[in-house]
Amino acid sequence: MLQMIGIMLKGAVISLEVFFLTLLFALPLAMPIAFGRMSKNWALRNIINLYLLIMRGTPLILQLIFIYFAPKYLYTFLTGALSPLIGSPVFWSIVKAALSYNRFTAVIIAFVLNYAAYFAEIYRGGIESISKGQYEAAKVLGFTRVETFTRIIMPQVVKRILPASGNEVITLVKDTALAQVIGVAELFHAAQNASAREFSTMPIFIAGLFYFIMNWAVSYIFALYEKKLSYYS
Repeated sequence: MLQMIGIMLKGAVISLEVFFLTLLFALPLAMPIAFGRMSKNWALRNIINLYLLIMRGTPLILQLIFIYFAPKYLYTFLTGALSPLIGSPVFWSIVKAALSYNRFTAVIIAFVLNYAAYFAEIYRGGIESISKGQYEAAKVLGFTRVETFTRIIMPQVVKRILPASGNEVITLVKDTALAQVIGVAELFHAAQNASAREFSTMPIFIAGLFYFIMNWAVSYIFALYEKKLSYYS
């Protein structure tokens, strides 16, 4: 049992790495996407809308498979189509290196692109919920646009989007189990292997306990932040 739990703890570390790296990149990436979604530029707005439609309209598991395997097919296509025109081995070695990444990197890219789309829509909803009068009042008081956004608008937006963001982060904890689809040995992958080896469902239930504890921690942290920002109510 101790050996099994030790193996699952290693898988839990991988799950936590996927979790934190996704948040590290997806949260800041979502902000320019949200502004692009609200842009008056027709071309930019429609490009962002297409990206959001693809990311939110297709399963994450399909995106994982595509991002991991697509570069290999793209390299095969490019070499077949362009090698008669470009015969330099150095060039093709550079292209191959640029299109090559390991399974873990593919997982991070897929998760970041997917969750940035969801967080962007959460940001957009929060920003658009602030009345225009606050922008006008800040302008009358002499605040610049940057000062208005960072010191007046953003604190209120953070308070309003915390519940929705908390739901997405909790979903992210559970979605880390999808990394096993392309062979990343995260928590659920370790639990399945242990279950098959021991002919028991106990490892699956232990994995469920791990996920429960992680989600409890996330819920607790978000509850603390909601309480801290309650003076904006």
